[in-house]
Amino acid sequence: MTDAWTDRKCRSIMNMCVNSRHGTTFICSKEDSEKAHTGQYIFNYVNKFIDDIGPEKIIQVVSNNAANNMAAKSLLIERRPHMFWTSCATHKINLMLQGIGKKQSTLAMMRKFTHRRDIVRPGVTRFATNFLTLQSLVEKKEELRKMFTSNEWEECKWSRLEKGKVAYATVISSDFCSGVTRCLKVFAPLVKVLRFVDGDHKPSMGFLYGELK
Repeated sequence: MTDAWTDRKCRSIMNMCVNSRHGTTFICSKEDSEKAHTGQYIFNYVNKFIDDIGPEKIIQVVSNNAANNMAAKSLLIERRPHMFWTSCATHKINLMLQGIGKKQSTLAMMRKFTHRRDIVRPGVTRFATNFLTLQSLVEKKEELRKMFTSNEWEECKWSRLEKGKVAYATVISSDFCSGVTRCLKVFAPLVKVLRFVDGDHKPSMGFLYGELK
C-alpha cells in the first residue's frame, strides 16, 4: 500500500506499508520534495519494494486514484502482468460523495433527512476528520437510508446517474455499515492515543508508557 501526502511545511512524504493476514506493517516513509511524483517515479518506488520483499509474495498494490498513480499502475501491469493494482475504495467513495455533495439540491435533501446535521465533522487533523466523519455516517445511517429510498431521491437526477446509483448501493448495503463499524473499532484506540499525546496539559510520553504497561 502506497500513500503520498504533504505536511504543513509543504514537504512531500511517501509512505509504504505491507498488508497480510497477520495485519499491516509499516515499511518506510520517504521525504522527497525535490522530485516530481510522476507515474514513472511512483512505479520505480513501488517496484523497488516489490523486488526487496519478493515478487512471489506480492498480490496487489493499493493506492488512491490520482492520475500519477494510474500511470504507475499501467507501468506495473506491463512489467508484472500477474499483479493487480487496486484503487483505494475509501478514496473512490469520497470522490463520489464530493461530486454529489457539490449539488446544493442534494445537500439540502440530505440536511432535511438528518435534521440539518452535516455528515462531515471537521477535526484538528485530517485523520481526526475522517474518523469523526465515519462516526457520523454510523450515527445517521437510518436517516441516509430513508433519504435514498424517498420520493425526493427518485425524482432527483442523481438517482439516474452512475455516481448516484453507486452511492445508493453503498448506503443501502449492510456490508458498508458493518465495514465502517469495524473501522471505528480498529481506530478508536489510536484516536485515544493521539488525543492523549497531543495534549498540552502535561508531558505525555511518561504517562503513555504507563498506560501501555
